[in-house]
Amino acid sequence: MHIRTVLNIIAILLLILDGFLLACGALAYYYGEYLSMRGFLFAAIGSGGAAGIILALTRKKVKQTLSPRDGFMFVTLSWITASAVGALPFWISGAIPGYADAFFETMSGFSTTGASILTNIEAMPKSLLFWRSLTHWLGGMGIVVLAVAILPLLGIGGMQLMRAEAPGPSVDKITPRIAVTAKYLWLIYIGFTVIETVLLMFGGMDLYESLTHAFGTVATGGFSTKNLSIKHFDSAYIDWVVTLFMVLAGINFTLHFRLLMGNLGELRKNTELKAYLAIFIAASIAISIGLYGKVYEDYSESLRYAAFQAASFVTTTGYATDNYENWPIFAQMILFMLMFVGGCAGSTGGGIKVIRIVTLLKQGLNEMKFLIHPRGVFILRLSGYPVRKNIVYAISGFFYLYIFLLLVVMLIVSTSGADLTTSITTALATVGNIGPGFGLVGPVDNYAFYPDYVKWVLSFAMLVGRLELYTVLVLFTPMFWRK
Repeated sequence: MHIRTVLNIIAILLLILDGFLLACGALAYYYGEYLSMRGFLFAAIGSGGAAGIILALTRKKVKQTLSPRDGFMFVTLSWITASAVGALPFWISGAIPGYADAFFETMSGFSTTGASILTNIEAMPKSLLFWRSLTHWLGGMGIVVLAVAILPLLGIGGMQLMRAEAPGPSVDKITPRIAVTAKYLWLIYIGFTVIETVLLMFGGMDLYESLTHAFGTVATGGFSTKNLSIKHFDSAYIDWVVTLFMVLAGINFTLHFRLLMGNLGELRKNTELKAYLAIFIAASIAISIGLYGKVYEDYSESLRYAAFQAASFVTTTGYATDNYENWPIFAQMILFMLMFVGGCAGSTGGGIKVIRIVTLLKQGLNEMKFLIHPRGVFILRLSGYPVRKNIVYAISGFFYLYIFLLLVVMLIVSTSGADLTTSITTALATVGNIGPGFGLVGPVDNYAFYPDYVKWVLSFAMLVGRLELYTVLVLFTPMFWRK
């Protein structure tokens, strides 16, 4: 493993992060929030100094290519480093006095989880809330992808980083060069952000509110600048705009690219996309029927709230327009089931991912066919293409590790005295990068009541969930460290 190369790229990443910190520091100055400005400046100076020292020490013997081990190590360390530095403005300014809380909030941002320890969001300085939402946006497409887009300029290859960070069972390259791929992804990502921002401004939000909520939507993060989340605006127009962009953000971004290129055939035959939309539509209709006449008298209103919350859960965004814990148990159960799904591979959504669920379901059906026809040949296909057995094995392993991690996190959370519902959904909401859950971590609650040791564990859970388990957990295997 090339430690010098890994540290060198992390230093570059810190310098990129410094640019965003300084921009938020300027915003703090504009709003007259001088304690926040100090926090941003000290964080930028400290991380910039550390980056300079690392670059000076590692400028020699930097490898031109990265091994898979280098990629796993860099991606994991980059998320931890970004969260550690990103937490400093909250902590130094005193807005979040405890560093464990500040780190939890920042990891929740970069991992696009949306779990929060803030009890009064609107009392926070606007510049810090903007930084909080910006961590979503940076983490959504991946800080690593941003770095990959510029690393070729520095003579460093990036495919290994993309493989390690890409949120799905495989990396689908849009173009032959990975750097060009990353740039196209970012252009689409920025385009969605700009369009949603403009549409939200038409709905009555100001630029600040529109931009921060667009960050949370496109990144499927869910941080809001309001205590009541999207419910604060009480607007059907805003609800439907956010619902639309949550659904779009949960779709594989390579499909967005192909759609822009006029390749409609890819969309029509894509198994994951059809399953994803079917799950969303079916859940929305089922929940709306459960709400109609019991919670809302008008069906269009029932559908509006049902579709919003279904999109929020299936894409792991975490926004809310109502306290769904007051809904009928049938509707709550559907939302609970959606916590196990997640968005599409290659999207900004978290969770298990639709492609894995479809693959395991099809494999299960094939196994039943084998029982009836032991000598039959049944090929598992997705989007018309055969799926190799090694991919099925990898997905099966992922699913087992996902469930095992959920059980471990549930057990640790329960030691804090949390009830069963809270413990279960806390694990689901953090490992799946969803944010709110049920019980004491419901849509009108937060994670502030947990002791620090639980917050550190949950921060780790968010990291592992965001980086697709294998990327982080492989570092804990003895084989990884053997030469």
